[in-house]
Amino acid sequence: MIKGYAVGISGTGSALPEKVLTNLDLEKMVDTTDEWIRTRTGIGSRRIADDKTATSDLSTEAAKKALADANLKAEDLDLIIVATVTPDMAFPSTACIVQKNLGAVKAAAFDIEAACTGFIYALTIAEQFIKNGVYKNALVIGAETLSKVLDWEDRNTCVLFGDGAGAVVVERTEEGMGILSSYLGADGGNGEALTQPAGGSRIPASLHSVENKLHYVKMDGSEVFKFAVRAMGKAAMEALRLGGMELEDIDFLIPHQANIRIIEGSAKRLKLPMEKVYVNLDKYGNMSAASVPVALDEVVRNGLIKKNDKVVMVAFGGGLTWGSTLMKWSKD
Repeated sequence: MIKGYAVGISGTGSALPEKVLTNLDLEKMVDTTDEWIRTRTGIGSRRIADDKTATSDLSTEAAKKALADANLKAEDLDLIIVATVTPDMAFPSTACIVQKNLGAVKAAAFDIEAACTGFIYALTIAEQFIKNGVYKNALVIGAETLSKVLDWEDRNTCVLFGDGAGAVVVERTEEGMGILSSYLGADGGNGEALTQPAGGSRIPASLHSVENKLHYVKMDGSEVFKFAVRAMGKAAMEALRLGGMELEDIDFLIPHQANIRIIEGSAKRLKLPMEKVYVNLDKYGNMSAASVPVALDEVVRNGLIKKNDKVVMVAFGGGLTWGSTLMKWSKD
């Protein structure tokens, strides 16, 4: 059996809309308070894309930054994967639109959808292509404009989510470095806990679907919370097991930014002090597939991880889905 190439992240980038929507702003829009939101979620504000900004626009901006960081030209890209639940349209894929925007003329391009776990899924797919020698490099993007599919009269969902995009360039790296293991999981039996009911073949767009707000995010918050507490810790532990490492080997944790209590619970299970856990949901809220790559970009640019650090990225999301990646950071 061929072991394959070692695969690592050589560049990161992110893009966020300029508009900031604070909890105080939301108090004027829906029956909620800053104290209620902060106490239950840890969120203080989120970024909101304007009417002219689509998911591909944020994706393209984040991609350009990641390519520059990796010192790679767009025309040298082999593959583009965009993870999103808010594509520009059903087809063509957002990845193909990004390919056009970048001028990545030789890259294969497609989207994947695993909700908030989407970036971890996409990164794992890209890793396989490079590990097996099919491609030399890939651009992986997690991007969302969830504000466009939120019911701004539903206080249970509209306070949680924000818009943004994060991107990474994935390439071959030195042996023993880069991605050491990945773990993916799903439970379609509980998928109804987090959905966007209409707009697909089950409930096509109609006057009825629009009037009944079926194109907006619907969530059973208590069920998702209970699932997340279990899934985050389990996924991180599985990545460690597959990578042959122990809890004490972890240098840094980059979790999906959904709820501060879930993050703190995961850190406790992994026996990590919170100073080794990155949190930015107070500024951005839950950006779904963009959450982990935006956090990773900030971690890298703030110098919080260094070469040889063992880093775990972990997420959970609609589907229901979960996933994790263990890396030995390979970038200087």
